[in-house]
Amino acid sequence: MGELLAHDGWQLGILDRDPDRLRSTARHLEGLGAERVQTYAADVTDEAAFGAAVADFAGRAEGLDFMVNNAGVAVAGSIDSTPAADWRWALEINVVGVATGCRAALPFLRKSDAGCILNIASAAAFAAPAQTAAYNASKSAVVALTETLAQELAGTTVRASVAMPGFFPTRLLDGARAPPDAMHVARRMMNASRYTAERAAAEMLAACAAGRLYIVLPGSYRRLWRFKRYLPNMFMSMMLRTRRRALARHRSSR
Repeated sequence: MGELLAHDGWQLGILDRDPDRLRSTARHLEGLGAERVQTYAADVTDEAAFGAAVADFAGRAEGLDFMVNNAGVAVAGSIDSTPAADWRWALEINVVGVATGCRAALPFLRKSDAGCILNIASAAAFAAPAQTAAYNASKSAVVALTETLAQELAGTTVRASVAMPGFFPTRLLDGARAPPDAMHVARRMMNASRYTAERAAAEMLAACAAGRLYIVLPGSYRRLWRFKRYLPNMFMSMMLRTRRRALARHRSSR
């Protein structure tokens, strides 16, 4: 997404915990045409540092038009086997971090002629697959948070959107907390996806520009999302059948 904005000559601010990654990303974005790239080495769980970074960027750029909250972590494991520490870790980053980003950005976005907040959730928010309860719950919370925000922003110049993408290659699994079997399945699904991060970014930006609250992608996931919304019991039955078949294949391959 930063690459697309850089091509259009935007001023960009990027926040990450890794200073080296920030520097290399900034050089890359500037090479693509970004007017300016400000980097901030901070953690989204550090409210003071996160807020200071957003305020500093808005001051240097003389405003803020677009805020993307995309920091996230993955946790897998059954409900009874996932430690409470992993639940807190996922919720603190995936939910509280998003809320902190929204709170930090809103005072500046309200001064914009057409501001937008994009929060990145996941298709897991509606699919709720087994063995990923902490992750599912955190991403469902991001959807509810954004829906609430959209209502609170009604009548203002600021819009809110939430993205619920399916699997596509990202770095999400690099720091995941999950059993080896779950990691193997997730990496296999991610690597098998024909959907790309570049396409996802372009579609998210277009949907934000169009003022869409819900951004579900790719198209096959939009059909699943509608299925879940209109026929939730049938959807859950389908998920159970899919899980039984997957378990049977796993047992037969041993």
